[in-house]
Amino acid sequence: MARAAANDSYRYTASQGSPGARYSVADGARKAIEQLQQLAQDQLPGDILKHLPNVQLTTSTDGTQIYFPCPFKETEATVALKSIEACIVAALASLRYGDQPRRIEVNLERAATFLFSTYIATIGGLGKQDPTVKSKLKDTDLLQAQSILYRRLSANLYETKNPGEYFHIHGSLEAGKTLNMIGLEAYRPDLTGYRQCLDTIESHVKQFTAAELEEMNAREGQAGVTALKWEDFKDTEHGRMLLSLPPWQLTKLQDQSPPAPFLPATSLPGSMPQVLSGIRVLELCRIIAGPAIGRTLAEYGAQVIKVTSPNLSDVPFFQVDGNTGKHTCDLDLKSPSGRQVFENLLKSVDVVLDGYRPGSLERLGYGPQQIVELIKDRGKGIVYVSENCFGYQGPWAGRPGWQQIADCVTGVAWAQGEFMGLQEPVVPPFPMSDYGTGCMGAIAVLTALWRRAKEGGSWVGRTSLSQYDIFLLGLGLYDEDVKARVRREHDDEFFELRHSDSVDEVGGRALRSMKRVHPELFDDQMMQKAFSHGFGEEIKWCRSPVTIEGLRVGFERASRPNGYDKPTWDEWEIEKAIVEG
Repeated sequence: MARAAANDSYRYTASQGSPGARYSVADGARKAIEQLQQLAQDQLPGDILKHLPNVQLTTSTDGTQIYFPCPFKETEATVALKSIEACIVAALASLRYGDQPRRIEVNLERAATFLFSTYIATIGGLGKQDPTVKSKLKDTDLLQAQSILYRRLSANLYETKNPGEYFHIHGSLEAGKTLNMIGLEAYRPDLTGYRQCLDTIESHVKQFTAAELEEMNAREGQAGVTALKWEDFKDTEHGRMLLSLPPWQLTKLQDQSPPAPFLPATSLPGSMPQVLSGIRVLELCRIIAGPAIGRTLAEYGAQVIKVTSPNLSDVPFFQVDGNTGKHTCDLDLKSPSGRQVFENLLKSVDVVLDGYRPGSLERLGYGPQQIVELIKDRGKGIVYVSENCFGYQGPWAGRPGWQQIADCVTGVAWAQGEFMGLQEPVVPPFPMSDYGTGCMGAIAVLTALWRRAKEGGSWVGRTSLSQYDIFLLGLGLYDEDVKARVRREHDDEFFELRHSDSVDEVGGRALRSMKRVHPELFDDQMMQKAFSHGFGEEIKWCRSPVTIEGLRVGFERASRPNGYDKPTWDEWEIEKAIVEG
C-alpha cells in the first residue's frame, strides 16, 4: 500500500538536508512540478493552480528508486504532468460539485507503469512480446508492417555513409516505400533472422549520407530524421522555435458560443461521481500518443469513441491497453455515407482528438475551424486537440513522425547511448515520449473544457512529441553518481544493445531487467483485470497514478479491438465489476 503523505513529506525534507543522501525521485518530481508550472504558466489559470498545494506524492518504497535503465527523469516528468492534470480535474469538480479543497495523490510507482503500460498489459495472460499473442488480436496490420520482421525493421536507427552519423528511417505502417527508397524490395521472404535483416537494411542506409536521406525522405513524404545531440538540436531553427513555446498551447477560436455548463452527473448507486461524466469525445488517432489522451479522458468518465478507417493500418497489440474504457468504430471519412455518420456524431460531441499527420483532417474538411462551422447552430463550442511529432510552428512543422523520430531529433537517443557507455545513439526503451505527450494532450483538453464552461467559445489545443522531449531534457539528466548506480543495478544484457537494435529488442531487455530490479512495479495491486467481450479474453491493464478526494478515477468498460461498436452515442454499457474493481 502507498505510504502516508506525511511520511512522503518527511522523506522529501530529509533528502534536502542530508549530505550524501541517495537521490530522491519524490524531491525531483516536486522540482519538475515547479519547472512545469513556470513553463506553462500562461496556459494554467489561477483557479487551477490553487489546487497544487493539495497534491501529495505517495510511494511504496523510500522514494529513491529509479525504475528505468535510462539517464532521464521520466518518472519525475510524468508525476509533474499527472499532478497538473489532477489539479485541472479538481478545478472541474469545483465547477460541477461545488468549490472545495480536495486531497490529490499521485503515486510514483503507478506513474512509472503508465510510461510502459502497453508492455505490461496482457490479453489472455499474454504480453506484447509473446509470439503467440497474435492469435488473440484483430489483425489490423493491413500491410504487414508489424507482422513481418524485415518490414518492421524499416522503422529503425542505422549508421549512414559517414561514420559516426546516424539516421532513423521509418516505414511507418506501410514499410514498402521506405525500403524502396533505399534500394530494397518491399518484401524479402528470404530474410527472416533478426541480425540478418538489420545488416541488410543498414548496408543500404550506409550508401547515403544523412543529408541525402533527408532529401529522399522529403521527396517521398516519409518519416525519418538525423539523430542529433541535445545541444545541436537546440541550435537548429526549429529547436529554437520550440524552446520558445510552452509544452502545450491552448487558444480560443473565432466562435461566440456562450459558456457550456456541465450536465447533471450520473453514476452507479454507491459510486463516487466522475468529473467528465456526460462529456463526449471523438478520437481520430492511431498508435499511442493520441489514444493515450482519449484513454485518460475515459478514465475520468468521458464517453470516448475511437474512430478508425477500415482502410488504414493500426498496431494490433496497442489496442489492448489504448482502447480501454472506449467504444470503437470504423468509418471511412472519404465516403459520403461515412461522412454523414461522422457529422451526425459531431452534432453533440464536446471534444475531437486529432492524431494524424498535420493537415490530414483539414483536407477531409474536419479541421478545427471547419468543425466549428459545421456545429455553429447548436449553441455550444467544441474542444479540438491535436498532437504530432514536430509541433505546429517552425520549419519542420508538418513533417510526419513518430516517437522514435522525436527521440532521435531532440537528442534523447544520443543521451541514452552515451549513458550506456557508447559513442552512438540508442532509442530508449518503451514509448515513454508517447505517453508523456498523451498527458500533455489530456491537460490541454481538460483546461479547454474548464475554459469553455467558464468563458464559452471553442478551443484548440496543440502539443507534440518533440515538446515533451524538450520538457524532459530541460529537467536535466541524472547526476553521474546516480547514473552509475542505475548502471550497476541493471542487467549487463541491456548494456550490450547497440544503435541498430529495434525498439522491441530494447524494450524486451529493459523489461527483463526491471522485473528483477524493481518487482514492485509488477505487483498485482498495480493492475486491474476484467473480461473483455470485444476481445473474448481477460485483459489486464495499469491502474491510474491519480486519486482525487470525492471523485472516482477509473474506467467503466474493458478494452475492445478497433471497429467493434456501432458509431452511436447510444447503448453505452457500464460494467459494474470494472467500476468496483
